[in-house]
Amino acid sequence: MLAVTAVRTDPDDPLSGLEIGDRPELTVPDGWVRVGVKAAALNHHDVWSLRGVGLPDDRLPMILGCDAAGVDEDGREVVIHAVIADPAAGGGDETLDPGRSLLSEKHPGTFAEMVAVPRRNLVPKPPTLSWEEAACLPTAWLTAYRMLFTRAELAPGSTVLVQGAGGGVSTALLLLGRAAGYRVWVTSRDEAKRARALELGADGAFESGARLPDRVDAVMETVGASTWSHSLKSLRPGGRVVVSGATSGDAPSADLRRMFFLQLSVVGSTMGTLDELARLVRFLEVTGVRPPIDATLPLSEARSGFERMVEGEQFGKIVFAV
Repeated sequence: MLAVTAVRTDPDDPLSGLEIGDRPELTVPDGWVRVGVKAAALNHHDVWSLRGVGLPDDRLPMILGCDAAGVDEDGREVVIHAVIADPAAGGGDETLDPGRSLLSEKHPGTFAEMVAVPRRNLVPKPPTLSWEEAACLPTAWLTAYRMLFTRAELAPGSTVLVQGAGGGVSTALLLLGRAAGYRVWVTSRDEAKRARALELGADGAFESGARLPDRVDAVMETVGASTWSHSLKSLRPGGRVVVSGATSGDAPSADLRRMFFLQLSVVGSTMGTLDELARLVRFLEVTGVRPPIDATLPLSEARSGFERMVEGEQFGKIVFAV
């Protein structure tokens, strides 16, 4: 079967280990099912895997990809939950299972004509969502959903700052937040990305690090070191930063005096549960919100999508049609 595979890792030249071609048919463990992939979405996680983060050499070669929508063995149209974990080990929340992983870390991922997943990891795909739209949900959009609606503890009408407009998570945060009735501000160094965010409904778009018109109730942080100081300075007393990534570095100054004096909270957030994915799908059905898609490419041309992500050129999701 055709698949996109990491055959080696290189922190400096990640795409040198990317291979597109035929792979052997999948072995399906007990309790798992095959899903014929219709569309799969690219995430920064896939690039980090090629850099060797979370993917040691002894697991290579590994089919990449966390996100997909497709048809299961019973002919049902489904969205795949990418978290491979035991909810019981996490006290009912599989994201808290110490042994959790994502597809493409320990088990072959979704950038293939076929993927095997635990039977419980399937959510029905409504006919109102296209294959490409549904494929965007399991990682970036689920991460955003959990950040906003589970971890941020925001009241209706709150003001939210999203650092780093343009990526999959930040775009999802913008659209989900606006649909939920929050005032959403975004930042970006790129003028075109700020303009695009305004077109999508952002209430304000600012240069990275710029002084804001007012302090915010919560900051959604995926960038890390380069925006951390601005995130803390942007919060009202008692405000909260929700962190789900650190693409620019993971060791900024904590600024402890500001944190204790203003009683700020810092909360981590990783992916989301199967139930949250099902609720995200229903949220999109009810609100009409849809993931913006930057580009749709055949799986055989996946390298072009990876190149676009590495260069930081995308706004929204890059999707591979299978």
